Amino acid sequence: VLALNGKIREVGEKILASNGKEVDFASALEACEKAGGTLATPMNEEENKAILDIVKQYNRYAYLGIKEGETSGQFKNINGTPLNYTKWHQYEPNGKGTEKCVEMYTDGSWNDKKCNLYRLTICEF
Repeated sequence: VLALNGKIREVGEKILASNGKEVDFASALEACEKAGGTLATPMNEEENKAILDIVKQYNRYAYLGIKEGETSGQFKNINGTPLNYTKWHQYEPNGKGTEKCVEMYTDGSWNDKKCNLYRLTICEF
């Protein structure tokens, strides 16, 4: 269960929360789903900033609810919908099929990354 120690942000219709734990992508997603939400997925600049607030609080990179689809270099929201908003870091994504997950840097930009690394869990509800 997500213990929420003041690490909550409200943005538009979403509530963002982090338990401060760093785990791999599958475990982060599972933790969010068990709590009744999903991994934080920014749909616009405002949501990206709200997620960044939490990233900065912990000063840790965080996984986003975005994964590479069947086509190399083509990323989608984990619910399968196309990305209508992106904030890739310069020269990213560059994993060419080897980096299927997406992390947020502490400057708010995104990078494609392997899914087995430990990153901060931020959920949206």
